[in-house]
Amino acid sequence: MTFPISKAPWNKGKLVGQKLPLKLEQIWAIRIRLEIAKNIRELAMFNMAIDCKLRSCDMVKLLVRDISRNGEVMDRAQVIQQKTSQPVQFEITKKTRESVEAWIKFRGLSGMDYLWPSRMRNFDHITTHQYARIVKKWITSIGLDPSVYATHSMRRSKATLIYKKTKNLRAVQLLLGHTNMSSTVRYLGVEVEDALEIAESIEI
Repeated sequence: MTFPISKAPWNKGKLVGQKLPLKLEQIWAIRIRLEIAKNIRELAMFNMAIDCKLRSCDMVKLLVRDISRNGEVMDRAQVIQQKTSQPVQFEITKKTRESVEAWIKFRGLSGMDYLWPSRMRNFDHITTHQYARIVKKWITSIGLDPSVYATHSMRRSKATLIYKKTKNLRAVQLLLGHTNMSSTVRYLGVEVEDALEIAESIEI
């Protein structure tokens, strides 16, 4: 009697689960490298990715008019999320505004242009795969393991820092555009993180 050959699990040898967020010092390490390299495009992209906390599918489709009025980048913006069809607002910090304004001016972009235009196809934006490759380059540039960081790390980084500083889950829920609190809890892994912090504070 013969038995079918079992296939190896799809995740054998792979790290699965949530991608890690960047720590504050790691964010600055990448930012400083891009500034030194005078990489106008990627500096603007990195800063916007950290601030906007958008999924990659929404990040790559940003239009200049989504974040800019009369040639100036706004301090707040709102977009409709592709996944949920719900609006989400985000802040744009001074450093991000400056870098994005420099990019818009350098590339000569107008309101209806994509903020991150494709270099391969006219009148189109970069793909999520291209964005993922850029993020991988950022990650490896500071010696991090690209198997545990990805585009979702950009989305999670500031949200995680905000939660750790404020413990305000509702605020993070709104910033991430989650429809319910349980999604935010799972997304941040805050129950586990908080439990570990409590355990670490108790000496027996």
